[in-house]
Amino acid sequence: MFESSLSEQLQEIEAAKEAAEKEIKESTVERKKERQTCKMLEGLPVVEVVIEPEGVDLTLYKRIGEERTRTLEFEPGKLYVKEIVRPKYGLKANTTLPEAGKSGVMIAPLPLLPIYKGLPGASLLAEMLLQKYEYHAPFYRQIQSFRHLGVRLSESSLNGWFKPACELLAPLYEVLKEETLKADYIQVDETTLPVIDNQAHRAKKEYLWVVRSVIDGVTFFHYQDGSRSTQVVEKLLTTFQGYLQSDRYQVYNVFSDKEGVCLAGCMAHIGRHFEQALDEHKSLAEYALAQIQSLYNIERMADNDEFAPEQRAELRQRLATPIMDALERWMEATYPKVLPKSRMGQAIDRLCVSIMVKNEELSARW
Repeated sequence: MFESSLSEQLQEIEAAKEAAEKEIKESTVERKKERQTCKMLEGLPVVEVVIEPEGVDLTLYKRIGEERTRTLEFEPGKLYVKEIVRPKYGLKANTTLPEAGKSGVMIAPLPLLPIYKGLPGASLLAEMLLQKYEYHAPFYRQIQSFRHLGVRLSESSLNGWFKPACELLAPLYEVLKEETLKADYIQVDETTLPVIDNQAHRAKKEYLWVVRSVIDGVTFFHYQDGSRSTQVVEKLLTTFQGYLQSDRYQVYNVFSDKEGVCLAGCMAHIGRHFEQALDEHKSLAEYALAQIQSLYNIERMADNDEFAPEQRAELRQRLATPIMDALERWMEATYPKVLPKSRMGQAIDRLCVSIMVKNEELSARW
């Protein structure tokens, strides 16, 4: 029994020793990191922000210290340090606490930082993402730019900040997605995306989905394991009701019988099918291609003159609708004369869907 008790005591001592060593090691690492940060930020302008405790009668307290927290911030053309100063107050001698629940030591809470214990402020993270996605600047080029502004950042630092910065935007992404799918007319396309396969040591072809609300141009991207399967698009557009314009890739057929969804084709892809049918029915294909080109000429006219949506609608009604009506009559007369499985038959079949939606955009490519 004595030996068992002694063994337990020795284990407790060893555990306490390990915990103390770990704490000392972490403290040493923190101090080293702090020294490196101080050296890196030397020479930058400092903006001091003082945050006092709220709801406290400071006449009852005396200042006994302060906590300082620094973040690296960005303004166009410069980097600077924002130093958050939180004065610490202790209750004066011979003073009783004015309210129950109040502490003898008061300090304002630290504002929520974008990255816990991280150096970058929100403005720097926003600039980093803007440069990467809006201006396609890789991290090594951003590092060069930041060096010119007085700070030497490592690529590992930017890589470490990147994921949490993106995660902060996830709620906004969900709102963007929700707003886009509220529209009654969207365009959807899946585009190839080279993705590095670390095991195979090469890039493999995967797919990125793009969904755009035609009326207001609101757009979001969706990536799910690089797949463009039926299951992905069906789940992605579960809540959508309205006109769905695509290149008519086979996965979109899952919506052909869905109530509230009307499939619309893309004239660019339809034109490609008529081009493939030139060797079967040259005169028929040339007629369809000429009419499609006329429709694009009308759209180009509206683009060049920067027409508002109402002006574009009036122009389409006046010039494009007669062409679409003529195409519809031509299609009804021609389709019975060709084999449904022929190239011409398939081209007309695709054209049929677009004829049904006469106010649509000509192309799902934007």
